[in-house]
Amino acid sequence: MGETKRKVRSDRKKDVKPTVDIELYECVSRISHITKTPIKDVGEIFCKHGLYSKKVIDNLSQYFRRNIQFNNTLYMGNRELLSERVTRKPSENRTRITIRFRQEVYDHISDLAYALDRTVSTTVAMLLDAAVRNTDILNQYVGEYVDEVLDDNRKKELRHVLKYINKNNPYEDEVTLYHLINNIMDKAVDKTINARIAIDSWLDEVIDRRED
Repeated sequence: MGETKRKVRSDRKKDVKPTVDIELYECVSRISHITKTPIKDVGEIFCKHGLYSKKVIDNLSQYFRRNIQFNNTLYMGNRELLSERVTRKPSENRTRITIRFRQEVYDHISDLAYALDRTVSTTVAMLLDAAVRNTDILNQYVGEYVDEVLDDNRKKELRHVLKYINKNNPYEDEVTLYHLINNIMDKAVDKTINARIAIDSWLDEVIDRRED
C-alpha cells in the first residue's frame, strides 16, 4: 500500500525572516505591546497595508532597478542603481524578525523584490520600514484598535484631547494618535497593563484636571 500524501492547505502561510534594524524591531514590538497583537501579525498587517499603499510604493520606487506595473501604475526602473550586495548594510545593531504571508501576498512581494532586484527577505525589511514610517497606516492601525477596545464616550474624549493638543501645539510636528497612546503607555506606572486600562486612567486624570 502506497503512502498517502498529506494534503497541502491552500491558505498555508510562507515564513519570511528579514533582518531589520533594532530601532524598527523595537517600534514593531512597541506596537505589538500596545495593541496586544503578536509581533509576527503586526509585521504582516503593516507589510500588507504598505504593499497596497501608493504612497509607500512610490517611496520604494526610487530603488527600482527593473520596470514593473504595480497597483495599476507603471514604474520605470533604473539599471544604474547599485545592486543589493553593494548597498546592503552591515549586520551590527540588526536582528531577525519572522513574518508569515499568505501565498497571494507573498507573490506580490516577490514582484516587488523583482523590481528592486533584491531578495524577498530584504524586500520585506524595506517594505515593513516604509509602512511603519507612513503615519496614515500607523494611525489607521492604532485607530482600529482604539475603536475595538474603547466605548463611544471614551473614543470621543480621546479624540477631543488629541484635537486640543494639536490645536495648541507650539511645535511643527503633529501629535498622532499613535504618539499619544505611546506616550500614555510610557507614563503608566504599571507597565504590564493593557492599553485600554492605561487610556482609561489617563483620560480620568485629564477630565479631573479639566473639571477642577
